[in-house]
Order: sequence, then structure tokens, then C-alpha cells
Amino acid sequence: METKAGDPGAFAHFDLGRVPSPAFVIDEVAVGRNLAILADIKKRSGAKILLALKAFSMWSLAPLIDEYLDGYCASGLWEARLANERYTGPISTYSPAYKAGDLAELSRISHHITFNNPAQIKKWKSHCDKSFKLDSCELGLRVNPETPLGETEKYDPSQPHSRLGFPMSRLTSEHFQDLSGIHFHNLCEQGFDALSQTWRKIEPVIAPHFDTLKWINLGGGHHITRDDYDRAALVDFLKELKTRSDCDIYLEPGEAVALDAGILVGEILDIFDNGMAVGITDISATCHMPDVIEAPYRPAMLGELSDGPPVRLGGPSCLAGDIIGDYRLPEVAFVGQRIAFLDQAHYSMVKTNTFNGVPLPSIWLWNSKSDALKCIKSFNWT
Repeated sequence: METKAGDPGAFAHFDLGRVPSPAFVIDEVAVGRNLAILADIKKRSGAKILLALKAFSMWSLAPLIDEYLDGYCASGLWEARLANERYTGPISTYSPAYKAGDLAELSRISHHITFNNPAQIKKWKSHCDKSFKLDSCELGLRVNPETPLGETEKYDPSQPHSRLGFPMSRLTSEHFQDLSGIHFHNLCEQGFDALSQTWRKIEPVIAPHFDTLKWINLGGGHHITRDDYDRAALVDFLKELKTRSDCDIYLEPGEAVALDAGILVGEILDIFDNGMAVGITDISATCHMPDVIEAPYRPAMLGELSDGPPVRLGGPSCLAGDIIGDYRLPEVAFVGQRIAFLDQAHYSMVKTNTFNGVPLPSIWLWNSKSDALKCIKSFNWT
């Protein structure tokens, strides 16, 4: 996958030596700018926007996010607890499957609970466990548009034999009987054209039931805050859909909230030659930027040159595939050199791990206007 972001913004002037290495640095001004764009979409369209915590869950910014957005979407009990304890606003929860104990608590703290197929709804509504009562929240069904639009098949919710959502081709009128809402999520870092194409597939099946539905959730993957996103077309679409359906319309972008709002700072620990220059860094792809391997993709580097000899950068773990990529560094590589990868505020922070005993990066909050810098969290080995 090609990264769809990578604008250095104010980080072009940030001194990488101001933080320990490795470290995530988040610019709260950039987050605020993204939130203002989303708030403008809300105001002009009448839609509601939720933050997908799976992408960005930096709760030290909760007061700022609460100010702009309408609530939070969780992928399970622990994210729902986070939303309930650290943020304000309604919680919308979706998981491919639920445990009875989790669902008991989710039914108390969630405004919407979305299920993966109609059989789950039937099962849990008739369940003999009285510790939860699904009538206390609105029930939704995730549908699969069966419209693959993703760049990488394994990341596409509409891949063949997908585990995410009930196939549109199997949806019947009977399935709408217990529903307050319909949810679909078919996109990944995509523009309005992909949403429009997906909706054209969904509308003929959903439209006959507009009169019984309360809400339609268009999911995430919308790169709304990217400069080339057609926001005017999105606003027109949302306004028309809200009028036509008489439903509340939700979007739940996560990445768009934190797009180009953070960097991951690292240091070169060693350099040697193995047919090309190889650099070992204290940033690990497998531990700190798992999507580099899973997607896979090549993260943009702050200040990378357009020509010159490349250096292959990889992490300190023993995993042979712990390779970030080949880069033309801003200056000739040397031991102790600081480097930074762009657009690392979303997903990278929530997916870090300590495989092989590799330390977690500390987390810093920077204000690019005032230049204030604050350590939010640092980690030790316990």
C-alpha cells in the first residue's frame, strides 16, 4: 500500500532531540485542525461523527475531542469502558461476536450495539441470562456490501468469505424486524467516490426500510481530512441521505481525526554494509509500526531526500522481517542520528507491543503554536 498521508506540517521544524528515543510526538494543533474540518462537515450536513477508538485513543485529548465530535465507537468491552470512563458522549459498539459477560456490561454503557449477523441478534434477545437486557440499547446489524474496493485484499471487509458483516445478497425483510439501524464499513483510507460506489450497492436493499430504521452508520475509512477529499460532495450526499431516509446518519472515522498529526522519533544504533548500507534503529516495524508489515506499506520519513544512496532501516528485534524500508536519509547516516516517520498518530500507537523485549515508545504531546511539550506516558519493562 502507498501511504495516503505524510505531510510533515509543523514537524518540519521540530527538534527531534527534544524527546527520548523512541517516542511518539502528537501535535494537538494538528488534531484540532482535523477536528475542526469534521465539525464543519457535521454542521453543513446534519450528520453525526464518532471517533473510532481502534485508530486513535489518546484520552489525554478527550476534552478537545469531546468538544467537536458526537460520541465514540468501540470494538469490544475494553474500548467501550475507555469511552465510558475517559470521554463523554454516546457509545456505539460493534464486534464480530460477543461473550455473555461482555454483552451484559456493554448493554448498560452502549447506546448502540451492532451485531455481525441476524442469528446473533436472535440468540442474544432470547438468551436466558438476565444480567443483560438488549432492550436498553438500540440494535444494529452490520451488512457486507460485497463490493471489494480495497487496495489489499486481506484488509478489505468485502474480501471473499469475509468474517465482517452479513452479506447484502442474503438480507431479507424479516432481518429488519428487530433493528434500529444498519451499519456498514467497506473503506480503508479512501475518498468520497468509494463511499458513493458502496452506497449505490446498498441503497436498493435498505431504502424500502427507511421508515422503520432510526439510523444508518456509514462506518470508517473515510479520509475526510485529507486535502484531496471531495468534502463538498460528501456534504451534499449526507444531506440528501438524511432527508430521504429520515434517519440519523453516522460516520465513524478514526484515522481522519489524527491524520498527519504525529511522528515516531527514533535513533540509528548501528550501520554496516551488506551489499548496501544497513541501519539498525530503536524503532521496530513489528513492535511499533505493525502495519508496515501487515498491510504492508512504507511510512514516509521526515526530511527524506529524493536521490542519493539508500539505507535499509530495520528494528532491533530478532525477527528477520523487522524491516521498515529503504530510505535516503536527510544526511549521511551515522550512529546516533535521529530520524522520524510521519503520520504515526493513528493505529501505530494503539498497536504497539513488546515482542522480543523491545521497549515501548514514550508518548509526548506538543503544541506547534506555543511550542509547549509534555510527556503523557513513559514505559518501563514491568
